[in-house]
Amino acid sequence: MKLHELQATEGSRFEHYRKGRGLGSGNGKTAGKGHKGQNARSGGGVALGFEGGQLPLWRALPKRGFKNVNHVNYATINVSALERFEDGTVVTPALLKEVGLLKKEYNGLKVLGSGKLTKKLTVQAKAFSKSAEAAINEAGGKIEVI
Repeated sequence: MKLHELQATEGSRFEHYRKGRGLGSGNGKTAGKGHKGQNARSGGGVALGFEGGQLPLWRALPKRGFKNVNHVNYATINVSALERFEDGTVVTPALLKEVGLLKKEYNGLKVLGSGKLTKKLTVQAKAFSKSAEAAINEAGGKIEVI
């Protein structure tokens, strides 16, 4: 095969469809929009969810629950997971992400107190549970709220 013999595979390339370009094109004059009416006009059509004046489904269905706009979504980790680090390590959200203990940081990291901790670590996070704070301090470590 030579360079000049290369061809695109069948069906991979097609000509752009040009509406409203004369009667001979097969889609001229009204360009597939029919005669008159809202949908034949430029900018015509109805808003998404509009049902011709009938009460839309999104308004007819009951609304449930409450969405708190001030909700803070923390990435959480337990004290027991910090046991893998060496004594004196400064544990940051970036380090946890690097090691694979965190996938996403969300609005910050919160350390929870499940499990035991025996190593002296400096833990940096946005929030700590009281039990996590106690466990870290008990092991001789420090907490830093960032």
